[in-house]
This record gives sequence, structure tokens and C-alpha cells, in this order.
Amino acid sequence: MLNQIQTIILVCFAFFSLAGFILGIKQTTFKKRAYRQTFIFNLIGAFVWADTIVFGPFWFLVSLFCLLTKDWLLFLLIVSVFWAVRSLGEIVYWLNEQFAGLNRNPPEKFRLYPLFKNDSIWFIYQIFWQSVLVITIITSLYFARLWLRTV
Repeated sequence: MLNQIQTIILVCFAFFSLAGFILGIKQTTFKKRAYRQTFIFNLIGAFVWADTIVFGPFWFLVSLFCLLTKDWLLFLLIVSVFWAVRSLGEIVYWLNEQFAGLNRNPPEKFRLYPLFKNDSIWFIYQIFWQSVLVITIITSLYFARLWLRTV
């Protein structure tokens, strides 16, 4: 069962995700900015505009399904599992970035560069995502346990 705050969160998340999808189509198709960063949509796992085209509809449908089934715990479980998978992908990405010959992400372009001032920024991102992975594995197990008790 959903309380009023949970319902509002799911509705807002659904519309936010749908907005990300629509803006992502505009940014990638018409403005050719597929790889430009989109900080506002990091919440749905979209780090660049192209990501919003996949994650926007995904989160819209997840939110809609959880609204229809009135299952807040399932939503939390999906969020947790999503971030575990997303963070694993980011770990692989940043590991590859460290050792690739082609430099797609110059260190200077990152917000944390002033703290490190060299290419160590890549392994900082890698270990950040490793930490996220640990946290989301634990929360996934926790939410799965709670959710299984309700079904």
C-alpha cells in the first residue's frame, strides 16, 4: 500500500523520467548532443543525453507499474538493483578509461579535477562507483527481504 507521500514521489519520478526522455530525444536527435553531460537526470542514471532515451522510459514504466500495484517496497528494490547494475557498469567504464590509449575524457573536464590535477580522477570515479556498488548490494538484499515478506 502506498501512502500519500510515496504516491507523490512515484508520480513526480514518472513525469521527471518522461521529461528526461523527451528532452533526450531533442538533445540527441536535433541538437546532436548525445554525449553531453546532463547533471539533472543523474537521478535516473542518465549521465549523458543519450542515456535519457533508455532510462527515461524505463523509469517511467517502473514508476507506473509500482503506482498501479501500489508497491513502494518493489520500487525501492528496483532502484537499489538498478544502481547496483549501473555502478558495476561505471566501474568497468572507469577501469577502461584508465588504461585505454584513446583519451575520451580528459581529466580537466571533471568537477573534481581541481582536487587531483591529473589523471588519477579516473580511478577516483572508479572507486566511488565501487562504493556505490557495495551500498546498493546491501540495500538490494535488505529491500528484497522486506519485499518477499509482503508477497
